[in-house]
Amino acid sequence: MNSLRIATQLGRKNFRPGEELSGAVGWDLEHTPKSSEVRLFWYTAGKGTRDIAVVATQKFDAPKQNDERSFHFRLPEAPYTFSGALISLIWAVELLVEPGGLSERIEITVSPTGEEILLGHVQKQAPTSANAACA
Repeated sequence: MNSLRIATQLGRKNFRPGEELSGAVGWDLEHTPKSSEVRLFWYTAGKGTRDIAVVATQKFDAPKQNDERSFHFRLPEAPYTFSGALISLIWAVELLVEPGGLSERIEITVSPTGEEILLGHVQKQAPTSANAACA
């Protein structure tokens, strides 16, 4: 049976822009893979068109059937992890092994506070008499 795993250093999942994200990936496979790589990327989820951007990729030379490799990425300054009423932006690290399209993914948070930014609901204000006079 095939198994893939991803672990960040010290099990961290919350980061700030510009920090280093490091960890290890590993796999135990039924056959020797032809290729393996780890990716840092973000994607949107929710209503509307889904966007995705691969920010960095680290390929591993001569992967073995049972293997473990370390990875290091410098996190970019933006975009931040956020959740809103209609859309969310999610950062992730993904291990891909071929052939077979095997993959494993973990989600991380990237923001100035290290916490997910929660977007509030914007409510329309009724025009005040001063605003109504200008309209």
